[in-house]
Amino acid sequence: MLLAEIFEKVMGPEADVRFVAYDGSKAGPASADISVEVKTPAAVAYLAQAPGELGLARAYVSGHLDVQGDMYTLLSRMWSLTVNDLPVGQKLAAIRALGVRPLLTRMPPPPQEVRRSMLARMGSRHAKQRDAEAIHHHYDVSNKFYSWVLGPSMAYTCAVFPEQDSTLEEAQHAKFELVARKLGLKPGMRLLDVGCGWGGMVIHAAREYGVKALGVTLSRQQAEWAQKAIAEAGLGELAEVRYMDYRDVPETGFDAVSSIGLTEHIGKEQLPFYFRFLYDKLVPGGRLLNHCITRPTGTEKTLNAGGFINRYVFPDGELESVGYLARQIEDTGFEIRHEENLREHYAQTLRYWCANLDEHWDEAVAEVGEGTARVWRLYMAACVVGFERNKIQLHQVLGVKLDSEGAAHLPLRPSRDWP
Repeated sequence: MLLAEIFEKVMGPEADVRFVAYDGSKAGPASADISVEVKTPAAVAYLAQAPGELGLARAYVSGHLDVQGDMYTLLSRMWSLTVNDLPVGQKLAAIRALGVRPLLTRMPPPPQEVRRSMLARMGSRHAKQRDAEAIHHHYDVSNKFYSWVLGPSMAYTCAVFPEQDSTLEEAQHAKFELVARKLGLKPGMRLLDVGCGWGGMVIHAAREYGVKALGVTLSRQQAEWAQKAIAEAGLGELAEVRYMDYRDVPETGFDAVSSIGLTEHIGKEQLPFYFRFLYDKLVPGGRLLNHCITRPTGTEKTLNAGGFINRYVFPDGELESVGYLARQIEDTGFEIRHEENLREHYAQTLRYWCANLDEHWDEAVAEVGEGTARVWRLYMAACVVGFERNKIQLHQVLGVKLDSEGAAHLPLRPSRDWP
């Protein structure tokens, strides 16, 4: 069995993918719009030593395996196919064809992969130093790189598309507006935005609502970019972004708290503390808007320590179901007043980001290196498929800290005020 034929059998002939291998073998239809090239024996070694998504990711990120055509289309076609689908006889034939050398040639992971041993030296999962390193790994890549991928909004969270053909910038503005309306922001209020990124929500709240807004992030590059943007917008009297762990914010008495894309980094065991901390920051009648990626049910693993995303993109990231999060929010003392799933909106957001990266590919490679650019190309395309196929979701949950008499200080039909 030739190398290209092995790959074709793993994916299945119905995948409509062309395979080309360094041994000269070819398989799959010549007319296929997607081709996978196995460029060196190192690609086979990666796959032999880590069968499945991690081995494929290592081979691709390191450049020993290449893809010609749309990455999203390839991942969509191979979504449910694994080496475990092969009959035993074909597995044995593949092993005989490859020999034992790929198993004996130890391949170091690409440098873009986070070493678990390195994280372990920084303490237990979600210790402050370890969280800081995890955030640094993902968000301190390059502000210039992120500007090419995210566009002018520099918003690295799910947008909300008012119409199917809305632009990314229109949709990101609509997302910030939706959060602001749900929080009931008004001039003179105080907002705490935890995990604020490049300050998009902080700037929106200050500029559009006259709110005094404080954002905190564990990414130094994000904080520096945000403070510069605040100064250029003339919002220094109202808006501030600090390079700080949310757990170290000393102020209290906020009217609203927004958490947009931070809960994924908190960890299951820390969620009770997290929501209690935010609850204690609010005045009676204050609102929390929690916006985060979730699992579709409570049956999946919250942490896939050996998966591509955890090793390359979000170290120590943990995803819960919305039901579990809602229970933690309620048990803290919040009353939940609204919840919605924006799964399709995140798929559309990611499509824009993928297109932006492709448009700036050469510049991105020059800025961060081809390996890192490949990580982002693979991860974002995979996430589009994940949101489309309901493997992951995006939920907004609105909670209220009731006053001493049980009043929520909400209009009877507040959703009418939300775009």
